[in-house]
Amino acid sequence: MSTDPVSDMLTTIRNGYLAKAEKVVVLKSKFQEEIAKTLVQAGYLSGCKTLDGKLEINLKYENRKPVLEHIKRVSKPGLRIYKPSKKIGRVRSGFGISIVSTSKGVMTSKDAKKKGLGGEIICQVW
Repeated sequence: MSTDPVSDMLTTIRNGYLAKAEKVVVLKSKFQEEIAKTLVQAGYLSGCKTLDGKLEINLKYENRKPVLEHIKRVSKPGLRIYKPSKKIGRVRSGFGISIVSTSKGVMTSKDAKKKGLGGEIICQVW
């Protein structure tokens, strides 16, 4: 049993890229599924689907190089990080994104800023 399943999912994705795996499988939760779908929409993963309580995540490569270079957990169970929409900063001078959990669902920092929504900063990706 894990105390932080989101960190476990992000670590599994990171390790999958390091091992040059085609896909990784993690335990499914609705929140983790929303994070994975957001990463697919942002173009960092090629897809995800649910299989018997597990989430299968397809990793994306271009010219044999991982599309996702780095993924970093920001808000942790011991220290939650919340930001209003105007305080959500850019990641890597605009080359990366933050995943934000808002009152309207999980979305990228760019979408949250457009909609004027703040929330919990889950992770940063570039």
